[in-house]
Amino acid sequence: MSNQLAVKCRNVTKSFMIAKNVETIALQGLDLDVYKGEFFMLAGPSGCGKTTLISIIAGVLQQNSGTCIVNDFDYQTKSAREVLKFRAKNIGFIFQSFNLVDSLNVGQNVALPLIINGMKQREALEKAKEILEEVDLGEKLLSPPNQLSGGQQQRVAIARALIHKPSLLICDEPTSALDHVTGTKILELMKEINKRFTSTFIIVTHDNRIFKYADRIAYMDDGRIERVSQDHEL
Repeated sequence: MSNQLAVKCRNVTKSFMIAKNVETIALQGLDLDVYKGEFFMLAGPSGCGKTTLISIIAGVLQQNSGTCIVNDFDYQTKSAREVLKFRAKNIGFIFQSFNLVDSLNVGQNVALPLIINGMKQREALEKAKEILEEVDLGEKLLSPPNQLSGGQQQRVAIARALIHKPSLLICDEPTSALDHVTGTKILELMKEINKRFTSTFIIVTHDNRIFKYADRIAYMDDGRIERVSQDHEL
């Protein structure tokens, strides 16, 4: 883990209009630092603002006020096109529901980010095969996703998130759809990738059984970071 910041949020606020003249506040003056190469977890009750926060960090949502800088890229000073280009090249996503496309085989699913970024399909599929071998699924290249187990589907999702070599991986409840044994194996794989590629991981989780893998854990409540812990005892 570096002493350089991968994510720097200062006084970030975000609210949503949920009905006419009815506003809900998701983030209120939030500050957060995440270091490059860190395996960082966000915990807290449902509705506390975790998903809103990672959406802002990923450049998917824009905050109402404050600053969010990711790898020296300040979203507030960039155009929508610049943000989209930055996100496509620098950020990977791992979701709890895997978000695989059933009409595509495993290799095609993994190759998608490269094809979206303009790489020719043949080259993208070759790289997909390489990264699938990294997660021990090289033999599943041509398989339909719905023929894989939950753990295998999550490994495909991890391969897809890694294929364009992002500096930041954002993971939303990556173990919630998995049993404990499979979830543990997935976390061990992610931790291994974190060390090998020195990618920064931000993981939203309610699963306190995986806290032990974190370098630090931030506990959120009511739209703020309440505390940051290194002792894994939240």
